Amino acid sequence: MTDETVAPASPAPTPNQKVWDAPVRLVHWLLVFLVALSWWTAEEGDMQLHYWSGLTIVGLLVFRVYWGFAGPETARFSRFVKGPGAVLSYASKLFKPDYRASFGHNPLGALSVVAILLALIAQVGLGLFASDTDGLESGPLSPYVSYEFAKDAGDLHEDAFNILLILIGLHIAAIVFYLVIKRINLIGPMITGSRKAESVEGPASGIAPVPLWRFLIGVALAALVVFLIVWVPTTR
Repeated sequence: MTDETVAPASPAPTPNQKVWDAPVRLVHWLLVFLVALSWWTAEEGDMQLHYWSGLTIVGLLVFRVYWGFAGPETARFSRFVKGPGAVLSYASKLFKPDYRASFGHNPLGALSVVAILLALIAQVGLGLFASDTDGLESGPLSPYVSYEFAKDAGDLHEDAFNILLILIGLHIAAIVFYLVIKRINLIGPMITGSRKAESVEGPASGIAPVPLWRFLIGVALAALVVFLIVWVPTTR
């Protein structure tokens, strides 16, 4: 007889959990780039590029708001926007040993996401109606408001950017906190869309696919809004 030893079976690899769909990731990183570009063009006085950067942000925001109702689970506002009770409950569990990463935005992160989206909407909204003192650099919708209103919108457009910077800074600080303290990488899934499905909430397979037609409606809606902003003033 031969003495044969059986090697222990290697553990099955941890499956990947799909967390973020491609449209959410694309909008996220385009907003990162375009906010930086808008700041740089304003500093350099390249207002033509600033104009088109702002209009692109408008389109992205229109799509993201639409996708917050038509996208997959983790993109929907109803899925991650919670009340004060849920936020406090999540915060109380944050440092417990049995803490599990949220499936998508956690209740605290949702506050940051909503605040940044609202700040961006206010920022580009003011920019659409803004005008400088000489009226040489004006937003596309400034002809529809008074000179005083357009000038005030321009001043607020500049001042509100500081609020946006504070919100972005807090968002980055939260990402660093989760990476260093909780050992949870939030950036990787926002690039690849997936993460290892261990000690996390949600189904192991992650988000369900969304029909292509929903995405195309969102793109068409965003393009229509930008087109109307550019085209309507030319008809006056």
